[in-house]
Amino acid sequence: QVQLVESGGGLVQPGGSLRLSCAASGSTASINVMGWYRQAPGKQRELVADMDTRGYTTYAVAVKGRFTISRDNAQNTVSLQMNSLKAEDTAVYYCNAKHSITNYWGQGTQVTVSS
Repeated sequence: QVQLVESGGGLVQPGGSLRLSCAASGSTASINVMGWYRQAPGKQRELVADMDTRGYTTYAVAVKGRFTISRDNAQNTVSLQMNSLKAEDTAVYYCNAKHSITNYWGQGTQVTVSS
């Protein structure tokens, strides 16, 4: 099993920045992909960004050029630097780790972008 703990959420103004961090523990050697999903009220959970163990990344179109994912395999952490935040980025952000068909999820951290 893998346990994921997120931190770094909060309230920011439009155009501001936040950095989310996630620490994995447990059977971390089994993880292939780590990343971030988000879910806004009334909407489905969607991929924001992820990275595999080789450093290959995937970004949602809506965040390309604004968000940057980073991963430290040795430390079993993944971070998301979010710049130029927009109101539509408001959501609960969840850390995610994948191994084969198994998904592990953090508890979620609230990001609110509002003036």
